[in-house]
Amino acid sequence: MTKENNKRPANRIFARLGIAGIALAATLGITACGGDQAEGGGDGSVALVAYSTPQQLYEEGIIPAFGDTPDGERADFSTSFGSSGDQSRAVEAGQGADYVSFSLEPDMERLVEAGIVAPDWNKGQFNGNVSSSVVVFMVRPGNPDGIETWEDLVTGDVEIITPNPATSGGARWNAMAAYGSQINQGRSEQEALDFVARIYENTSVLDDSARDSLATFQGGKGDVLIGYENEAIQAQEEGVELEYVIPEQTILIENPAAVTVDADETAAKFLKFAQSPEGQQLFADYGYRPVDPAVLAANRDTLPEVPGQFTIGDLGGWATLHEEFFGDSGKVTQILAQQGAPTE
Repeated sequence: MTKENNKRPANRIFARLGIAGIALAATLGITACGGDQAEGGGDGSVALVAYSTPQQLYEEGIIPAFGDTPDGERADFSTSFGSSGDQSRAVEAGQGADYVSFSLEPDMERLVEAGIVAPDWNKGQFNGNVSSSVVVFMVRPGNPDGIETWEDLVTGDVEIITPNPATSGGARWNAMAAYGSQINQGRSEQEALDFVARIYENTSVLDDSARDSLATFQGGKGDVLIGYENEAIQAQEEGVELEYVIPEQTILIENPAAVTVDADETAAKFLKFAQSPEGQQLFADYGYRPVDPAVLAANRDTLPEVPGQFTIGDLGGWATLHEEFFGDSGKVTQILAQQGAPTE
């Protein structure tokens, strides 16, 4: 199968505001930029820059709920969403931002090195994370290919859709989930890396972001989409015809958020709200796994425990693994290059 690098405008599957939503956005001062530049804050304004997946959560959930609090009643928001790596690089290059939320820690650390986010961003509550999720398999209704395990993806009969790790933070979680699934079953590092290569050999489309990959799958391409549990839950609620399987071996996705060093104080209050029990329940309502243990425990009926769950820390941590796997000469980068896939 031929690799495709589909570059398309930010998908709007989850951003169906309609007339009522547009009115609400105007009331709260929300500007949905969808990847365009957001102006920096001041006088209660918050420029929110984030990865693509939680767009609906922020614009229809967290921001309006914060606006109902004394801290947020006069807050004015602008928003920008896109692939995690692209968003991080845009802020590094000068895009205005007060509150940043990315798919993975290295995209935040890029801004620490640039002096845009404070070095202690992850020393506070929940280690700087606002949400979590797990990697799942989204399949067609009835799961016609009987996909249950990672090994089911590499039989040669299954067409995989997953984003490109060169641009998507979600795709990097997917790659480490595949790798860790093998390590967690006692296989060697080389065997695990060979397995990741087989995953990409069976991947037909490498979109720029998780949101674009969902659009590709919804359009009828592929037998299985590797992605976030919350994406699957929200897609089902939006009427997308799919089911999802949580493999026994999967990784805990941790999504960080922080305020920039020059941010208006309203941004810090917004972060505090996102990590509050009320904010965390909103994350759960949109299919994310809360980082607040008490809120997570209260939602176990829809967000079950995963017996074989592992973390990025179990594999060595992003500080080591990011460059090793996704740097210019990284192991996954080399796999993509060898298969003729885009690497930037």
